[in-house]
Amino acid sequence: MSSIQTVDDLAASAEAGGEPPEGVAGPLKALWLAKADRWDEAHDVSQDLGSKIGDWIHGLLHLIEGDIGNSAYWYSRAGQPQPSPKEIDSEWRKIAQAALDVSS
Repeated sequence: MSSIQTVDDLAASAEAGGEPPEGVAGPLKALWLAKADRWDEAHDVSQDLGSKIGDWIHGLLHLIEGDIGNSAYWYSRAGQPQPSPKEIDSEWRKIAQAALDVSS
């Protein structure tokens, strides 16, 4: 079982650096990588998920990158409203909570 139990655990782990904790599910790994500013790796993981939550994370990553049009496409695929660039941090937390809820 992963040591990641809350959104704050996930954020703190990513901000501490190193590697994602052993055993974290794909969506949490993508979010961990995104928080650790490892965009390319996060993008690869989210794209490989092939799920609505993967599409949601993918949309967030393109929002972080500033590619609003591509972000809108992925948010649409995920069935989620696209937030503004000012909401990136709160959106990361929202997606992380959804990913934790699914993985528990």
